[in-house]
Amino acid sequence: MSTTEPGRTFAPPAFDNVEDERQHRKIRLAAGFRLFSKAGFDEGVAGHITARDPEFPDTFWVNPFSLHFSLVRASDLIRVDHEGNVVEGDRPVNRAAFAIHSQIHQARPDAAAAAHSHSVYGKSLSALGVPLYPITQDVCAFYHDHAVFDDYTGVVLDTEEGKRIAHALGDNKAVILRNHGLLTVGQTVDSAVWWFMTMERSAQAQLVAMAAGPLVEIAPQSAAVTYGQVGSEHAGWFQFQPLFDRIVREQPDLQD
Repeated sequence: MSTTEPGRTFAPPAFDNVEDERQHRKIRLAAGFRLFSKAGFDEGVAGHITARDPEFPDTFWVNPFSLHFSLVRASDLIRVDHEGNVVEGDRPVNRAAFAIHSQIHQARPDAAAAAHSHSVYGKSLSALGVPLYPITQDVCAFYHDHAVFDDYTGVVLDTEEGKRIAHALGDNKAVILRNHGLLTVGQTVDSAVWWFMTMERSAQAQLVAMAAGPLVEIAPQSAAVTYGQVGSEHAGWFQFQPLFDRIVREQPDLQD
């Protein structure tokens, strides 16, 4: 690696070789799972975060099926191709992870990572079939940059359904899957994980505000300006850095 760790800089690192870049993504991915577990985003075997391999971009790294988020280490991750074959690692893949993420990665070559789980507030908001409204500074990160997949046909085990989700996502950083939950993407693992975490908190804030009374939305011009301040790819990457530092300090084994 040619720069210091991102937690000590103001920009994502550059790499001297693909092996360093791969290991960096895998450690970030393991950290994402540990953070999801601490946040309560784990529910049985549901949920997955993926990272495109930097050398073989038609494959991605993902958590093994049934391994609890709190236990995931970089060395536990498996690499899967777009046909669902495990090409590196010796544990099975979650079929839903393959069906959704393979299509997301194919449709969005700019997305190095994608995150999805059945978080409480995300799936609660998804049951309403509504988007996130610009009611707080934080949620403006998704202003005109998220979509609603307005359908539900059961557990996603079919790549055709994954294609429909990818189509609904479009060029956005996030999509609300009706009656299902949230999904986010990023140009780094860091940003994809951060977008999910802040989207979940935004869903919580919206549900609380809707229960309390009429919403007062931020004016469109101000929401657009705020989006430029908090919704950029760099902003998403940077917001993740303190969380990464914290989880590595607490759980250094995730790097194994």
